[in-house]
Amino acid sequence: MFATNHYRVAIVFIVLSVMLTACTEDRSDSIAPVADREMTPTTGPASGALVVAGGNIKDAAIIGRFLELAGGPDVAIVVVPTAAEGDVYSLEWDYLEPFRDAGATNLTVLHTRDPDEANTQAFVAPLKDAMGVWFVGGRQWRIADSYLGTLTEKEFRAVLDRGGVIGGSSAGATIQGSYLARGDTNANTIMMGDHEQGFAYIQNVAIDQHLLVRNRQFDLIEIIQAHPELLGLGLDEDTAIVVRGNEFEVVGQGYVAIYDSSRIVGPDGQFYFLAPGDLFNMKERKPLRPGDDSEPFAVINAGSWNDKGGDASSE
Repeated sequence: MFATNHYRVAIVFIVLSVMLTACTEDRSDSIAPVADREMTPTTGPASGALVVAGGNIKDAAIIGRFLELAGGPDVAIVVVPTAAEGDVYSLEWDYLEPFRDAGATNLTVLHTRDPDEANTQAFVAPLKDAMGVWFVGGRQWRIADSYLGTLTEKEFRAVLDRGGVIGGSSAGATIQGSYLARGDTNANTIMMGDHEQGFAYIQNVAIDQHLLVRNRQFDLIEIIQAHPELLGLGLDEDTAIVVRGNEFEVVGQGYVAIYDSSRIVGPDGQFYFLAPGDLFNMKERKPLRPGDDSEPFAVINAGSWNDKGGDASSE
């Protein structure tokens, strides 16, 4: 058991090193698009933008990007603390400081544990003019319990429809996917639990967070093996993806892991890493590192995880 675990940990860091330094033959052009492989496409919102963060944000540029996408520091921003344990929040709440430090002047805190209250016009009134919504961290099932299927969920979506931005960190990242990873009420170590539905701002995806800091890099494999049509996104702390349409950019200070059952990394790897500045087309499941001639994604081959290895030359 210990030998196996050491082997797995070694593999992830070998893969990370290859992503950053490989200078091998570029095979990206011979990888078949997902549509050709008859898999359900992963797609982002038709309008608006998402900021999906892996937790413990220290890079002020992440919140700054969120405010920029919302329309500037003076637009209405609604912060939703429902994933956290507390029940009383005010505008003096410490969590709002990074938003104020970034210049935000029009902040509202919106919270309830009661889906009936979330289904009222009075509760959703602050969302009517909002151009940004931010979900804080905690447990993602709490957000689902309070808002799924309510008028509030509809008004969250309306922020995107009018060109606004939805963001969130940790649990607030996972809730933005269609499949709710770590959604069990008993423990956050259970990947496929009693809550499996997210808000689906990104369709056909499962999102995990605190990836490398908490040694979670192998955890999404369980979900993708059970649901091979899903794309898995694992975000490290102080790292985010900025989603516009079907593409995203990695921002912040860490890495994003990609889990794609139609791709094999090297002989039998099941994930690979994107660095800050990297781009990714979710619909085609294709990475890009602008301005880097080292061809860091040359080790990614077309092929099923059920195969022993992938051979891009056969595509």
